[in-house]
Amino acid sequence: MLLQILQDALFAAIAATGFAAISRPPRRAYLYCALIAAIGHSIRFVLMNVGPMHLHIIAATLIASFVVGALAVFLSPIARTPAETCLFPALLPMIPGIYAYKAFGGLAMCIVRDGQQMFDYYFYLFAHNAITCGAILMCMVIGATIPIFIFKNVSFQATRRGSDL
Repeated sequence: MLLQILQDALFAAIAATGFAAISRPPRRAYLYCALIAAIGHSIRFVLMNVGPMHLHIIAATLIASFVVGALAVFLSPIARTPAETCLFPALLPMIPGIYAYKAFGGLAMCIVRDGQQMFDYYFYLFAHNAITCGAILMCMVIGATIPIFIFKNVSFQATRRGSDL
């Protein structure tokens, strides 16, 4: 199981580094983006797969995105970048792509299938996956922004030199 957690962390770090490269942050921020993504995605993986809890992906994402937000806020003064510079690339590997894909597939199958029973089945798949995808995205946003507001003194003064952090 430890190997799976480390593998999950590695792939999240690679993805976050790639996503960070799109927005061209300072070079010193890449390491922090990768580190925050690895920790956040691993926390979600552990919450979903290890121990007696086995949380649903929505609850696990909320908790993990809160941790990602808190790490971004507290590591931003060290990286001398705004928290959002590390936060957004670190969150992107948690986007529920498979649910969006399945929702679109269910919608497409609703359109091309004949018969009420098949339509109902594919509409159920569409609705279930679309709602799950939307809930995960909403939890990512809520969980990641709460630390920015809770620790606003740290967050908003991360790039100021000589601030009393």
